[in-house]
Amino acid sequence: MGINHKMGQISRRDLFRLAGRYGMSSTLLAAGSFGGAMSLANLATAAESTYERRFSKPAKHTLKFGAAGFNARNLLIERAGALEFARDLESRTDGEIRIEFIGDNQICGQLSCVEKTQQGIVDIYAASTQNSAGGAPYLNVLDYAFMFPGRASQYHFMYHPKSQEVLRDPLEKRHGLKFLFSHCELRGIQLGLSWENKPTVTKLEELFGTKNRVTGTQLGRIAMQALNLNPVPVAWEETLDGLKQGLIDGAETWASAVAYANMSPVVSQCVDLKFFCGTEHTSMNASVFDGLEGYLQDAVMESAYWAQVHVQAANEAALVKTVGFSDPQLPGTIFAQNNVRNAFLADDQIKMAEEMCSPEFQPQLWTEWRDRLNKWSGGLDTYQEIYDVAREVPADMLPENVEPRRWWKG
Repeated sequence: MGINHKMGQISRRDLFRLAGRYGMSSTLLAAGSFGGAMSLANLATAAESTYERRFSKPAKHTLKFGAAGFNARNLLIERAGALEFARDLESRTDGEIRIEFIGDNQICGQLSCVEKTQQGIVDIYAASTQNSAGGAPYLNVLDYAFMFPGRASQYHFMYHPKSQEVLRDPLEKRHGLKFLFSHCELRGIQLGLSWENKPTVTKLEELFGTKNRVTGTQLGRIAMQALNLNPVPVAWEETLDGLKQGLIDGAETWASAVAYANMSPVVSQCVDLKFFCGTEHTSMNASVFDGLEGYLQDAVMESAYWAQVHVQAANEAALVKTVGFSDPQLPGTIFAQNNVRNAFLADDQIKMAEEMCSPEFQPQLWTEWRDRLNKWSGGLDTYQEIYDVAREVPADMLPENVEPRRWWKG
């Protein structure tokens, strides 16, 4: 059951009234724990008991968690694990760590959460690594084109001890951020309403010359330019209107982002190009982490691991049952209700795209950024290291079958 059904009985005004009484964190943590439909009375009871449990003793540390676009309505669409992490960490530490969860862009947005965490305005944040790459350019390391063949290879890397060496340690050293966990999808082109009456895209060349919104990632632009996809930076607020009016043909993002960000009404085709990462991750200010007692640091890591395992299973299920990103598409999903067609391209088309833009086939396009990232990593060949780990699992492996590992324990 989708969050919109579950919260259908509850108005925004009622939600804020409850939040005024029990705090937004307790209200959201309570809402996120419901398995079925909820009424205002149900939610009020759950919010009250959540509040009482969380405040039964004083916290040693209260951490502010800024979550870009997440609110009570969309947290069960894209399963990025932010609330689950907060709930688990509070319970694991018996309330010694308390999380003040501030979602819905109230304290920071997709582009600003990273900087506000670096500045210490918030302690933890959730946003896409691609949008966060503006404030932490090392995050571009995930965005080489076609480095990951599928979602299974992304999860495999996130759990791998190599992710500590190639992603997490350099990010912490260079940008002061501790990368905790991430959801994993691959980006495609989401075509707007001007494509509503056109046949479903089956060939890569049908996309050549289209004009598409690009996010904050510098590496994503390299791939888009090589694929003749004309990347244009458009503010998020203007993207929906652009897709509706046909001012842009499409936007590069991933399927569950379309669903959770309410883009579905203005998207007609979801073209699964799989050309680089879509990773909605959670990171923490490294000096805040370092300031915790050792046993609480251990708890943060265990909760991050638990959240990563949760996300891997929950998002895979939500893609099919909530979003409608499957063939055949399940009725009643967000894509089905909004007439969003999935365009799953044949292997030969994906291969053509890879040959046009990936570092494997077009190394000269990537030299400048690859050298920069390699230098920042302390001399690793960042692309090759991640590419090799990504190919340790079969390309057609189901993402939910990837074995979880505690990456920091080697």
